[in-house]
Amino acid sequence: MKKFLSFIIIFSLIIIAYPIFAYVASSPNYRIQSDSINIGGARQTSTNYIIEDTLGEISSGISTSTNYKLKAGYQQMQEVYLALSVPSGVSMSPDIGGVSGGQSNGLATTTVTTDSPSGYTLSVRASSSPAMATSTYAFADYTPATAGTPDYTWSVPATTSEFGFTPEGQDVVQKFLDNGSNACNTGSSETTDACWYNFSITDETIAQTYSANHPSGTQTIIKFRAESGTQHIQVAGGYQATIIFTAIAN
Repeated sequence: MKKFLSFIIIFSLIIIAYPIFAYVASSPNYRIQSDSINIGGARQTSTNYIIEDTLGEISSGISTSTNYKLKAGYQQMQEVYLALSVPSGVSMSPDIGGVSGGQSNGLATTTVTTDSPSGYTLSVRASSSPAMATSTYAFADYTPATAGTPDYTWSVPATTSEFGFTPEGQDVVQKFLDNGSNACNTGSSETTDACWYNFSITDETIAQTYSANHPSGTQTIIKFRAESGTQHIQVAGGYQATIIFTAIAN
């Protein structure tokens, strides 16, 4: 049986309400990106549109040259840069024997780059449930011993076949961190090949940070694993999973 993973990249860009390099006023909960003294202005809404206007502001708008871009005026504000890179696909190996069973592994290296001062959030989900399947047969999604908590050690019963993942990297969220010995979602260790979990058709946050990382970006490695137990017969075929990565600027 051969297994393949294909990926879809989703870019979600949020324009945030404070600047990338500076801000004019702040509190414990908010930052004001730009201020403007004018004679009036308001927000107006309808069923399909929202309009914001400012009265008394001059020389506003966008001006460009060969080397610079100027956004003048209160309404122009500033935008956030966000980039996400993932491989186009992953081939897992070795092939799994349909009768004898076995284990197959693969990995994908993702990089998120943003200049947002509040960082980014990276999540994954599968396009279908179960995630790894042919048109007729499937590997079950991995089943952790405790629902909602990753398994420190990968474990699949001899009578079943399952497919799951674990993320690794400096921005991995607490759920996938461990105590360095036997438990996940506790401690601060990021042990290699620990904390295995199941894909679902809803987004699962795997990495997050609250600071900018532009221009170098930050890598997160997602390791995939499929296993068929020694007492389980898996029908031969080319099994495939489509995994969707979503990066959002916080």
